[in-house]
Amino acid sequence: MDGTTRFTPHGKHLIAGDWVAAETTFQSEPAHGPAYDFSVGTPDLVDAACQAAEEAFWTYGYTTRAARADFLDAIADEIEARAEAITQIGTQETGLPEARLMGERGRTTGQLRLFASYIREGAYLDVRKDAALPDRAPLPRPDLRMIQRPIGPVAVFGASNFPLAFSTAGGDTAAALAAGCPVVVKGHSAHPGTGEIVAEAIAAAIEKTGMPKGVFSLIQGGKRDVGTALVQHPLIKAVGFTGSLGGGRALFDLCAGRPEPIPFFGELGSVNPMFVLPEAAAARGAEIGTGWAGSLVMGAGQFCTNPGIAVVEKGAAGDAFIAAAKAALSETGPQVMLTDGIAAAYRDGQARFDGRNAVTPLLTTESAGREARPNLYETDVEAYLQDHALGEEVFGPLGLVVRVSDAEEMIALAKGFEGQLTATIQLDAGDAALARRLLPVLERKAGRVLANGFPTGVEVSDTMVHGGPYPASTNFGATSVGTLSIRRFLRPVCFQNIPEGVLPEDLK
Repeated sequence: MDGTTRFTPHGKHLIAGDWVAAETTFQSEPAHGPAYDFSVGTPDLVDAACQAAEEAFWTYGYTTRAARADFLDAIADEIEARAEAITQIGTQETGLPEARLMGERGRTTGQLRLFASYIREGAYLDVRKDAALPDRAPLPRPDLRMIQRPIGPVAVFGASNFPLAFSTAGGDTAAALAAGCPVVVKGHSAHPGTGEIVAEAIAAAIEKTGMPKGVFSLIQGGKRDVGTALVQHPLIKAVGFTGSLGGGRALFDLCAGRPEPIPFFGELGSVNPMFVLPEAAAARGAEIGTGWAGSLVMGAGQFCTNPGIAVVEKGAAGDAFIAAAKAALSETGPQVMLTDGIAAAYRDGQARFDGRNAVTPLLTTESAGREARPNLYETDVEAYLQDHALGEEVFGPLGLVVRVSDAEEMIALAKGFEGQLTATIQLDAGDAALARRLLPVLERKAGRVLANGFPTGVEVSDTMVHGGPYPASTNFGATSVGTLSIRRFLRPVCFQNIPEGVLPEDLK
């Protein structure tokens, strides 16, 4: 397929190189354009994919780093070869604008190529060597060598809000394949056509580079039994997930309850608080308020780093912040959400706020169908800390301003937050002393702490951490973005007195 070919999905699953249909189908629900029928996944298909992945691991897990890097580069090339078709089906299914899909496609291919370069360099292996000391007293020391090794087949759940960068060939898949782990993807029903065409790109890369066909499978649709079968399959050794707190926690519990528990790397939800310190509020409160509103409504608020809560002191500076934010939000029209279900959940989240006496509505709107309009509310520290529901993520363009009386209340509020993906400090030079007090609290609460910016937009790099204490993620020692994410799918192995000719190539 070239970049100008229009794409019509065939609606099948990809199981170890074969496109497989199922008896039952579901119909996609695009924001616009035609709907298509897709086969519904089953536990039997899960078993076939996992068996193929395990068989492939005995080859793929022991390929050279150069061969795996070439494979990742080939996937990126094949995705780019389908660029226009991906944009066509992706915009139809999700309602996202073309520019967003094009940018996300670039991020997806960039991630794949970044991991290719990363594994070619080899530092991720963390190779360590202790030479033998045969004459050491009272006991000799053996020859000891340690290296990171791939763990085996990995399950990946596609995300609703990133049809490319966090789905079929997204960050979890790229990291696992880079590590040497075959992948079984549970496609998201919000964008099955996009998932299918990306799976075709991966299948083409497998053929081009001669990789075992079981190294990748895609299972579309399916009810809860498919996800359950996947995370409980004895051949799956880890799970990558981006989605809701409720769904992620259920899968996490299933992973923990297996006869052989496995790690569940879930990114579940975050309100990403922003703290506007007094000097910054006085100097540029209106400017910060306008910028916060822009971040809040970006992508209809459907980013996991959406800054849903702003913390600002009472008084004129805080009032100016709110006035500017309200004005900017008032000018934002309705935006199409990713699915009808997400739009309905957004309306339910707004209803939670509308029914609380301790919350003051600042801007309330009515959203209908698959569209969302922004909403803004205000409360104080005491009310927030007493009402857990105020800290629950509302997936969409809804903001809450928490007013504090002084620095002590700001610190107390920060300590009361649950785990977050990000926390932001808006500060000027005169705020440095308070920022130094606040920073140790925030670094315990979030995986990324930033100053004088907004958290929407996650750089894919060596230093990025996209994770945080629960409920932001289920494993706060990991990240789902950046090269460090490969560590999730590796484990250290020590080789003692193994002859040179028998050792893994990277240890020689």
